[in-house]
Amino acid sequence: MTWRPVDCHAHSRHSDGALTVTEVLERAAALGVRPSITDHISRDAPTTVDSPRAVAEYLDDLEQYDVLRGGEIPPETVRRFTHRVGSLHSIRLANGSYFRVFHRDLPDGLSPRAYMEAHVSSLESLARDMPVDVFAHPTLVSPSIREIDPHDLWSEALEQRLVTALHDAGIAFEISNRYRPHERLVRRAAAAGVRLSLGSDGHSRQQVADIAFPLDLARSIGVRDEDLYDPMRHGSRTGAFDA
Repeated sequence: MTWRPVDCHAHSRHSDGALTVTEVLERAAALGVRPSITDHISRDAPTTVDSPRAVAEYLDDLEQYDVLRGGEIPPETVRRFTHRVGSLHSIRLANGSYFRVFHRDLPDGLSPRAYMEAHVSSLESLARDMPVDVFAHPTLVSPSIREIDPHDLWSEALEQRLVTALHDAGIAFEISNRYRPHERLVRRAAAAGVRLSLGSDGHSRQQVADIAFPLDLARSIGVRDEDLYDPMRHGSRTGAFDA
C-alpha cells in the first residue's frame, strides 16, 4: 500500500465542523491525505454526539465511508473507533477551579508562569488517567498568552514533564496545524521516543486535511513517514485492530 499521511484529527458537521463527512473525504483526497473524522463526543462542546445513542448513530454514519473514526466514547462501543484523541479544553488551577483555555483573559492574579504550571499538571493527569492514543494540540493555551515567545512561555523543565508524561503513557504527540507547536518541543518529544501524530484540527474546507506544516516539521527533524502515528499500522487503545 502506498504511504499517505494520516490526518488523525478533523471535524465534520457531526460537531462544530463546516463540512459533511463526504466533503471532508473529498478535501482530503484532493490533498493526498488519508482522513479521519474525530468529532467532539461530549456534553461540554458543540456537538450532536452527546449520548450513547448519538454515539452509535454517529458510528453507523461513519461506517458507510472509507474513513478512520476517532473520539472518546462509552466502553460498550469503544472497539468501533479506530483511535481516541484527548485534549485540554479546560485546565485545573492550583485552587481546584477549572479554567477554559479559550477564555480570552486570565483570572485575576494568575500569571503566565502559574498558568503554564497548571497546564502541564493537567496534561500529566490526563495522560495518566485517560486511555487515549493521541494528545491533541499539546501547546494550546489561552489567547491572552499566545503572543508570548514559546521559548519563554515554555521552560525546558515544563517541556520535559510533558514529554515524559506522554512517553510513559504511550500517547502520541500531535503536531497540530491549527495550534502549531514550537520546534524545540517537537524535537524533544521525538528524541525521547514519543510517537508523533499529524493533525489538521480542521473545521472548515480550507483547514480539513491541511497537514503540510506538521508533515514538513516531522520530516525536517528526521522522523520517518512510516513512524508517524497511524492507527492501522501502530494499533490503538480502543482495541479496534486486536485479533
